[in-house]
Amino acid sequence: MTAMKKIDLELPRTRAALAALSVALLAGLAATLSVRAADDKAAKNPAAAAASAAKASLTVTAAQPQRAELATTLVANGNVAAWQEAIVGAESNGMRLAEVRVNVGDTVRRGQVLATFAPDMVQADLAQSRAAVAEGEATLADASANAQRARELQASGALSAQQINQLLTAETTARARLQALVAAAKTQQLRLQQTQVLAPDHGVISARSATVGAVVPAGMELFRLIRQGRLEWRAEVPASELAQIKPGLVAQVTAASGVAVQGRVRMVAPTVDAATRNGLVYVDLPAAVASVATSPIKAGMFARGEFELGRSPALTLPQSAVLLRDGFSYVFKLGADNRVAQAKVSVGRRVGDRIEILQGLDPTARVVASGAGFLADGDTVRVVESPAAPPPVPAAKTAAVK
Repeated sequence: MTAMKKIDLELPRTRAALAALSVALLAGLAATLSVRAADDKAAKNPAAAAASAAKASLTVTAAQPQRAELATTLVANGNVAAWQEAIVGAESNGMRLAEVRVNVGDTVRRGQVLATFAPDMVQADLAQSRAAVAEGEATLADASANAQRARELQASGALSAQQINQLLTAETTARARLQALVAAAKTQQLRLQQTQVLAPDHGVISARSATVGAVVPAGMELFRLIRQGRLEWRAEVPASELAQIKPGLVAQVTAASGVAVQGRVRMVAPTVDAATRNGLVYVDLPAAVASVATSPIKAGMFARGEFELGRSPALTLPQSAVLLRDGFSYVFKLGADNRVAQAKVSVGRRVGDRIEILQGLDPTARVVASGAGFLADGDTVRVVESPAAPPPVPAAKTAAVK
């Protein structure tokens, strides 16, 4: 009885499985017949099949490699600094600062008054020194007259040798004393001149610590001056590349603000930093950059630059024709049937929108110039005429690939 019930329960499940299997077989048969019909239609009408394939392809432009002269450049980083920075300080001790006439950013001339100290005490000391000089002159005149009389009476014997010697010594002492007083007066005169702080050279004030009313000691810094308003770029170049840099070489310097200027190498440092293994290359920037206080390039800025080392021939393509995939560069070469084939290439320098191809491409090959980013190896494309190539970019705008 139990076995009969089990058979009755499994019978509906078997019927349902058979029905599902029948539906699947019928669907597969229909798909097979559809595929065969499509193949027969394509065989009978190849033009329609070609039109269908053309609709699926991409429209691209083609280009051929071109020969060009490219600049060889060396890229370096560094900071902008003052060519020379002069420190202007107080020369006398204990004087009160009465007036400050310049501020940071002002352009000054050699000998211009930057600040003044209160001259009252110095003027009083100078007057006292001048009075002492007048007294010394009178003393010397009296001693000289006595010495002259002693010389005249020396032969007559009216004065003893000791008296004559004393009078002559008094004259010498008075003359030496007068010279000391004159020197002291000159010292006070110099102190009076030092109450005016003068600019040692033409340039731009880069820092100011002078405060009106302060009593400053001798040697205290009051101002900093960028001499002649000249700035320089101090490029850090690896020791292995220093031999390629020579004085007079042109460098294109781009500051962090984006301003680009052309400089010229003044000198290469004779030593290399032991920690970084880099050497400094000093590049003079144009005078117009630093002579104006509102210049966009400032001392202390970071800057990137390129040294042009020479020019050499190169095989170039538009940069849009070269794709970067998985860390490698590729181009798509066009075949006779407009089918593309992916090829790995090695790239080098860049100039404008052109890129140098070092290896991996034949100079006579045709490649996809635009639209390559949407292609895969073996795709069929439709090629249209590419626009004319742009004129070469001047060497000053080239950059090395790092």
